[in-house]
Parts: sequence; structure tokens; C-alpha cells
Amino acid sequence: MGAGTSTALAGATGIPLGLRPPQLGAGLRLGGIVASAVVAAVSASPALPPVRASMRARDIDLHPAVWLGLHIPVGTVWSEELAFRGVLQPLATEAFGRTAGRAVQAMAFGLAHIRPARAAGDSIPGTVLVTGMFGWLLGWLRERSGSVVAPMLAHLALNEAGAVATLYLGRSNVDLSRESASN
Repeated sequence: MGAGTSTALAGATGIPLGLRPPQLGAGLRLGGIVASAVVAAVSASPALPPVRASMRARDIDLHPAVWLGLHIPVGTVWSEELAFRGVLQPLATEAFGRTAGRAVQAMAFGLAHIRPARAAGDSIPGTVLVTGMFGWLLGWLRERSGSVVAPMLAHLALNEAGAVATLYLGRSNVDLSRESASN
């Protein structure tokens, strides 16, 4: 689902997205805290050999400026957060209750990543599980703050930090292992 479709869907449903005070402030505060932790974790992750190898193996078809400045924030984060946390989660919560509603959007979020996982050659069950768990956290951020801004910031932090690390490792021969540090 693209950014235009997600925006139209959110507008058509009239579901409050928490883009005005006080929810906006709560979303910025909580999202900023979680985004900081996410960036720290992603920044450390290339120290793990399988993560580093996966990042180095990525073939990025987009110019870095387009990937970082348009594709990730608008094509991925904005569109997915409006669709899953902005629209699906409130509708599922209304139909099934808070916990089941969050579970529905988290499962849908995980399943929506099958095609990208297949295209990247990643484990489909692993991708669905990890993105579903991340969707659960993003749903909690939406509930806790009352705003889609909190999950947007966390999602943006994960994708942008991962993209920057991937670009860096793909363009360098930096060895982050302990052996090279001691030589």
C-alpha cells in the first residue's frame, strides 16, 4: 500500500491519528526515546558477524538519497504506520478488544513483509516473526501515546539506521571484528 492510498484511507475513516496536542507531544516524547534506543541497538548490530554479512550482501537499487530521503520515510514508514497503526489497529481494537486488535495489526504487519523478504532472499518465517513482534511494539507505542507519531519515529529510526549501516558496510572494507581491532 502506497503513501497516497494510506493517507486517503486514514482520511476516509476519520480515525484520530494523534497529530494534535496533547497526543502529538506524547508521541514525540515516547517515539524519541524509543527511536534513540533503536538507533543505538542498530548501530551496534554490525558487530555481530551474521548481521554484518547480511548488510554487506544487500544490493540496493536506489540512489542513497532517494532511499533515505523518500523511500524509507514516505514509501515505507508513513504508508505502513498510517495503514497498520493508524487505521487497522483502531478498527481491530474496536472489533476485538485492545490486545486482540494489537495482535491483528501485528500479524498483518508481519505478513505484509513476505514479499520484501522473498525479494531479499531472507527467511520468510523469520521475517514474519520479527516484523510481527516489531509491529506489536509499534502498536503498543500507538496505544501508549495516543499518536501514530511514536511508532513512526521508532519505525523510521530502525529503517534509517539499518539503511545507513548497510550503505556504510557496502561501501567499505571496514572489519569490525575484535581480531582486527587488536592487530
